[in-house]
Amino acid sequence: MGYSRFLLKRASQGVVVIWGIVTVVFTLRYITPGSPVTFIAPLDASQALREEIAMEYGLNRPIYVQYIEYVVGLLPPNIDMGKSFAAGTSVSSQVFAALPRSLELAVAATLVAVVLSIPLGVISATNRHEPTDYAATTFSLVGISTPNFWLGLILTLLLAVQFDIFPTGGMARVNGTPLLFADAVRLLLSGRPQVMLRWLSHITLPAVTLGTYFTALVTRLTRSGMLDELGKQYITALRAKGTPETLVRFRHALKNTLVPIVTVLGLQLGTLIGGAVITERVFAWPGLGSLLIDAINARQWVILQGCLVVVGTGFVIVNTVVDAIYAYLNPEVTL
Repeated sequence: MGYSRFLLKRASQGVVVIWGIVTVVFTLRYITPGSPVTFIAPLDASQALREEIAMEYGLNRPIYVQYIEYVVGLLPPNIDMGKSFAAGTSVSSQVFAALPRSLELAVAATLVAVVLSIPLGVISATNRHEPTDYAATTFSLVGISTPNFWLGLILTLLLAVQFDIFPTGGMARVNGTPLLFADAVRLLLSGRPQVMLRWLSHITLPAVTLGTYFTALVTRLTRSGMLDELGKQYITALRAKGTPETLVRFRHALKNTLVPIVTVLGLQLGTLIGGAVITERVFAWPGLGSLLIDAINARQWVILQGCLVVVGTGFVIVNTVVDAIYAYLNPEVTL
């Protein structure tokens, strides 16, 4: 019963935070210099035309009316974020078309980090003050210190331009449509394995670039957690009982280390969804980051609002799920 109340409380707090995000993002639109009408209307537009444009998009109505309409429009199941001032197309369709691409890149980067960091952290902790430990520690330091944009450019120059192993950027496409993992799996099962290879070749460099910092962070976290667990009395007792060292390290020490790692994984996944702006731009990845930059350059406040609201909402949802998992894995946590 306590766990159910905890979930309900965290969900309620998440809703309040999302409402705050929507309010702040909407307010920023009006405290930023310049009017949307200025960017929609031609340079030589008359005052009458400007007023007509403002009336068409509802920009002449009181701010509180626009705010209420915007908040109501965001409620499910409609989730209407308005229309683009320039093209008149639905913002929701653009944002939700780009969201799966950013999610896919963030999940791929997380998988890269998990596959590399946890073994490195365990090896480093179990070989303390040995060459393998120093190598893993150096890798962590370099990975945390390396800017994503620089690493992306270097990987592109070396592996895409110089050795022509990977494409220079963009998503894999089939008939002009961006190829997601689910589509690649479906085509693989239908007898087209080359499509899966094309998907892998396009996502590898962006995922490695985005996941490098994450890999270094989790490696250090795993190492410190393992060192802490290996120094506890229950580990000494297990070894005294003759428990095989492999079981001591992986079944007991690593298992107890995974609780904070799961927390960081969830938090970083939320960060990667919204923080992949530079990586997406470097590799021409058509996700939320690229859409956000294009909206800023074109002064498309409605699209910018939609991107920020979706990123903020995603981060809140991920944090809430992580809290729920943490409370489930560690019943001693104060609910």
